[in-house]
Amino acid sequence: MPSPSQKVALVTGAARGIGLATAKRFLAEGWHVALLDIEGELLDRAVASLADPDNTLALHCDVSDAGAVAKAMAAVSGRFGRLDALVNNAGIAVFAPLLDTSDEDWCRILSVNLTGPFLCTKAAAPLMREHGGAIVNITSISAVRASTLRSAYGTSKAGLAHLTKQLAVELASLGIRVNAVAPGPVETAMAKQVHTPEIRADYHDAIPLNRYGLEEELAEAIFFLCSERSSYITGQILAVDGGFDAAGIGLPTLRGQRRNG
Repeated sequence: MPSPSQKVALVTGAARGIGLATAKRFLAEGWHVALLDIEGELLDRAVASLADPDNTLALHCDVSDAGAVAKAMAAVSGRFGRLDALVNNAGIAVFAPLLDTSDEDWCRILSVNLTGPFLCTKAAAPLMREHGGAIVNITSISAVRASTLRSAYGTSKAGLAHLTKQLAVELASLGIRVNAVAPGPVETAMAKQVHTPEIRADYHDAIPLNRYGLEEELAEAIFFLCSERSSYITGQILAVDGGFDAAGIGLPTLRGQRRNG
């Protein structure tokens, strides 16, 4: 049986990348972790690789489906009895010019990247209110600066940044803090596959620290915002981008690439 005092985190988009790195970070601190992802087989392999069945729970779920989200939250409650942290990491992207962005892509990107965190937060709050807790939304540097090929993705992430502030104000009375992390270029599997040497060189030139971030570095920032060390921080957007946003340089161009999380 789980310890009633052991903290519990739910991470969406947890089958790989930043989400999986974040799940590992929580486990390293002795938390129970529910890992949620739309890609069932990939999720099962990720959870099996953690080799910690007593402290993990796999949830196959589309975050844009309110019914599926409610069932996932019920599974967390049934297994662990509480929830202390929610990381809204699941997201998708299509990098394309406006005139090549289909209505279907626009709607799907907003439903996953913006409606998904809304649904997950709405379902999580009743479970979190007994002990209080923290929510971290994963936005993007594309939320704070406009650039080509990101009309849907950037808009969804900008909406999520504002939703973060709205939720921070509303949920404070329940003892729930809400913040966001805005990643810059990160060494994910997707970046390694689709960022050409020319794109990588442009990014490196634009980042004051002159390198991509690591998934583990993003996970560290996310865990900090979920921990008691950030107990008086809410409604904030933390850029974890090597100084990219501070430098104020435009984003390099990507064409026609998709990302799922």
